[in-house]
Amino acid sequence: MTNKKPHRGIYLLPNLFTTAALFCGFYGIVSSINGKFEIAAIAIFVAMLLDGIDGRVARLTNTQSDFGAEFDSLADMVSFGLAPALIVYLWSLHNLGKVGWLVSFVYVACAALRLARFNTQASTSDKRYFQGLASPAAAAVVAGLIWNAELIKDYLPSATLQTVALVTTFLAGILMVSNVRYHSFKGVNWRSKVPFVTILMFVFVLVFVSAEPALVLFLIFFGYALSGPILTLIQLRKRRAERAQLKQNNTED
Repeated sequence: MTNKKPHRGIYLLPNLFTTAALFCGFYGIVSSINGKFEIAAIAIFVAMLLDGIDGRVARLTNTQSDFGAEFDSLADMVSFGLAPALIVYLWSLHNLGKVGWLVSFVYVACAALRLARFNTQASTSDKRYFQGLASPAAAAVVAGLIWNAELIKDYLPSATLQTVALVTTFLAGILMVSNVRYHSFKGVNWRSKVPFVTILMFVFVLVFVSAEPALVLFLIFFGYALSGPILTLIQLRKRRAERAQLKQNNTED
């Protein structure tokens, strides 16, 4: 009697969300090719939402797998690496010639390196922090810039938009591969009790997002992108002060 090997299936539910996120990234590229840049930017944010859901669904339903992790990483590369770079290139950077497409490529390459580093260090790194800006957050900064600029582009010189897009895309890419640490919020206990005012603040955030989604979302992720370098500088100054104090104490002794 022969032993049959167990069939290697694929968990459906989390991978459906990953596929939907991948679709949104691809749809963003297609929309930008057709000149619909506002829709393309919104598609990136929808992909972010779906990307955040798939991992949590996998953990809640105990359907985590190596296939799901690899699929999620490849989908992230399309939705948060290739898509934002192509959208911002077609939106503005193509007017800058070689510099424009080189900066777009730098962003894509940094996203790929960021994802590869994250995958290789996932089992040993501190879960409370990300090393470098996460690719979805970097994509949100670029997409948020495009979304807001599309709403006010008639009031700004095209040269200004090109310069801002160039600098933002380049810095977002560099932050992804930097050693700057960012809070991952994975250490937050979502099941713990919170004060009533916390829920009230969450309600106000929803109201602000609903009123001005483009501006509020951009400010949130732009602030998050800045938080890493700011916290790093604060920690460096604190360490230098501690070393100076220690050196002074040793001198006095």
